[in-house]
Amino acid sequence: MAIETKKIEASDLLDLKSYSEERRNIRKEVVEMKKNRRVELGPHSTLYFENFLTMKAQVQEMLFIEKGGDEQLKDELEAYNPLIPQGKEIVATIMFEIDNPETRKKILSSLGKVETKIYLGINDDLIYAMPEGDVERTDADGKTSSVHFLHFYLNDKQIIEFKKINNEIKFGTDHKNYLHSTIISKGVHNSLINDLD
Repeated sequence: MAIETKKIEASDLLDLKSYSEERRNIRKEVVEMKKNRRVELGPHSTLYFENFLTMKAQVQEMLFIEKGGDEQLKDELEAYNPLIPQGKEIVATIMFEIDNPETRKKILSSLGKVETKIYLGINDDLIYAMPEGDVERTDADGKTSSVHFLHFYLNDKQIIEFKKINNEIKFGTDHKNYLHSTIISKGVHNSLINDLD
């Protein structure tokens, strides 16, 4: 990934009229690209792997929906630029997707600090996520948020190992109330390799 694509600038974005005209095609391209950028983790959560294009699409869509102009643009860039991988990390949004409100409350209340228990495994080497530090996502009662933003920082040796397509790559959690792991597909692996220098 070229260094210039690691931060969204205003000049990277379409104006509202142009985006409105291209929106359907852009969204279709993003949906297609995202097929190899998601992994289900257990029965209730999914990891969505972010990059320049997913974050650009998110900013563009937020501006289109809310039409907040330059002031909103500043806020969106501050919110989403930190979620673009910088060459030494994999970045993911993990969402706990539970439709029933009572079930959701019960499960999330049992998963306090789950954001510190999620890992990337390269063969037997486990790299634990660093949650985005914007807000505390587990409340005083031990209930976690349904959405977390995670950074998996890799050292140079781990990057070399990650890029070997025959190595087993998995994501998992060792939270005592949510013990799950998933080996990623070759398609997801290839897509995530592009996030690393």
